[in-house]
Amino acid sequence: MRKLKYLEVEGNTVEDAIEKALQELKLPRKSVKIQVLSEEKKGLFGMPGAKPAKVRVSAISNKENT
Repeated sequence: MRKLKYLEVEGNTVEDAIEKALQELKLPRKSVKIQVLSEEKKGLFGMPGAKPAKVRVSAISNKENT
């Protein structure tokens, strides 16, 4: 039985956070499940970075548990 591997990552955008997680896990996008925990919030006058996006990326198991 394998433990589910996941990672929570923040980034300037949701896509940025996903890319960081994929690089860290060393997995292709088709091999993971992505859950958006929070989207980025723009700062004053639309400036980025007031609140980063946060995602949880989990490795998808190839074998189903029986």
